[in-house]
Amino acid sequence: MMIRSIIIGVLTIGIIGVGYWGYKEYEEKNALLIHAENSYQRSFHELSYYMDLLHDKIGTSLAMNTSDRLSPQFVDIWRLTSQASNNVGQLPLSLVPIHDTQEFLSKIGDFTYKTSIRNLDDDPLSEDEIEKLQHLYEQAADVKDDLREMQHTALTNNLRWMDVELALATGDDEKDDVIIDGFRTVDKNLGEFSETDIGNDMFQETSQKNQYKDIEGKRHNEEDIRTFSKKLFDIDDDKNIRIVKDGEGADVPTYTVTYEDGKEVYMDITEQGARPISILVNREINESKKSLNDGLLLAEDYLQQFEYDNITATQSQQYDGIGVYAFMYEQDGVRIYPDSIMVKVALDNGDIIGFNAREYLMNHHDRTIPDAELTIEEAREHVNSEVTIQEENLAIIENNINEEVLTYEFLGTMEDETYRIFINAENGIEEKVEKLTGTETNFEVNA
Repeated sequence: MMIRSIIIGVLTIGIIGVGYWGYKEYEEKNALLIHAENSYQRSFHELSYYMDLLHDKIGTSLAMNTSDRLSPQFVDIWRLTSQASNNVGQLPLSLVPIHDTQEFLSKIGDFTYKTSIRNLDDDPLSEDEIEKLQHLYEQAADVKDDLREMQHTALTNNLRWMDVELALATGDDEKDDVIIDGFRTVDKNLGEFSETDIGNDMFQETSQKNQYKDIEGKRHNEEDIRTFSKKLFDIDDDKNIRIVKDGEGADVPTYTVTYEDGKEVYMDITEQGARPISILVNREINESKKSLNDGLLLAEDYLQQFEYDNITATQSQQYDGIGVYAFMYEQDGVRIYPDSIMVKVALDNGDIIGFNAREYLMNHHDRTIPDAELTIEEAREHVNSEVTIQEENLAIIENNINEEVLTYEFLGTMEDETYRIFINAENGIEEKVEKLTGTETNFEVNA
């Protein structure tokens, strides 16, 4: 009888223990689900908000008549497209083809960035560009309205993004087809608009990219990517790492990696070669304790682990405690601007919080570089005589029609402002002039 009582007691304690363990597991899982749901909700509502602003900004630009106001306006539009693209990337839509939506935002960003850095006094918007900007304005209105309708329906019916993600993963998307079909409709409409209304002459850059075709290395499975991510982000416990393989229609098979534990980490990485395309670490930035040059050294060390050879730092910018560094590939002493990499460093403790090698991975290949027709002395004569030249290099850039051209790059100052000037090495044409902000640094001079 006593033995029976002991056994019953032990079993009771065991059942209580298992129940408590199960309850704690449920609590932890539920907390993670709530956190992920809040993150998805934030990304979607921010996307809708940014599309509202984007539509308004494009409309305002159409009413402007002076280059002094138009260039900053285009900078704002470019910034908004970047933020909207980031929000799209954070939604659980990796199994739904939304490439036309991302392409639409990329096209607006490419156009407004290139326009913002060109001299609109000497080279104002053409009638064709204004007409196509009008088309973008109209399409942005449609996207804005579609997103607002989806937002209203989701809030009214209390739809959860975690249910959307589960439906996508299982193929059972009928119960959550409001959001899924909503994005498919947006993407379909943008695809049709892109093909019929915009045309290809304004946005040749994306179509001319190499689309990652020169990436080499073996194909990696999910476990390979998990192991790589643990090492890259110094993660001991990988239970919070989530990995999703990109769906059909992607330019190149990739994985999206997310990790949340005190900070939010997002990474897109190629299946072949396991090359990170972009990395974003979202956390609070505290008071800066490191200099801009300290951040440069950390960024250079970071690139070493990805075996990027012949990479040169060309400029930096510091804002809100973050150092942003641009790197270019060099071939035979020529800077290749299409092969660019960006690294962000948190200057409070030196963490790498941003990395983007998309342009490098899409463009990089061995080039046949032509000989310069002009000497550097002859090219220098085409630079404004008021500019004091501090540095000069050979560089390949993309011109206004997205063709790669060999240029002489001159870095100089005029009236306390710093400029980067590109002169065509064949005919002396001034291809591009960029005004650098006061926080940007020439590394060969200051590092």
